[in-house]
Amino acid sequence: LCFEGFEKIVHKLFHKNDAHEADIKAALENPKQDLVALEKDKIKGAIRTDFILSAEIIVIALGTVANEPISKEIGVLVGISVLMTVGVYGLVALIVKLDDIGLFLMARKGGSFIMQLLRKIGHGLLAGTPYLMRTLSVLGTAAMFLVGGSIISHNIPFIHHIAEGMIASMNSLPGGKLIASLLVDGLVGLIVGAICVAIYSIVKPLIAKK
Repeated sequence: LCFEGFEKIVHKLFHKNDAHEADIKAALENPKQDLVALEKDKIKGAIRTDFILSAEIIVIALGTVANEPISKEIGVLVGISVLMTVGVYGLVALIVKLDDIGLFLMARKGGSFIMQLLRKIGHGLLAGTPYLMRTLSVLGTAAMFLVGGSIISHNIPFIHHIAEGMIASMNSLPGGKLIASLLVDGLVGLIVGAICVAIYSIVKPLIAKK
């Protein structure tokens, strides 16, 4: 997660016009391009990311009840699985279909106040969806650093010790413990992601040459 999050930042800053985006643009402009297949390819990438994030969340949750009876661990695992499947992925499915919902509402016929209101709501959904998706992209990247950093900071003793010291120093502030915890996890995730991307950037050309 840390690697993928930092790679997204590097991609955004330094590869704004890379070959991948050029291929997507060319595909969209090509009338013979199968847009359904292109969308399926993008969905596969999103599913991969969600699967990794889900596994990380489950690991964190189980880590908090590691010393509890097995029945409680199973209960926590089942509860999180249900919550994520129904709540999180249900919400994701709704967000993915927002533009379709907007088009459906805009197509409503009739001059009544209700129909006019539905068409306005549909227009608002269609206009606002791109901004919502950009916002979620930023929040998703931040979540990668927080989740990945949390796992690392809680399982490497010396990092955990430093994190506890920083959190303790901010306990007196309103919400200080939560803010400090998020800052530590985010910073750890950012640093680890940067190291992983740097190593990958060095190793990748060597493998490609071979």
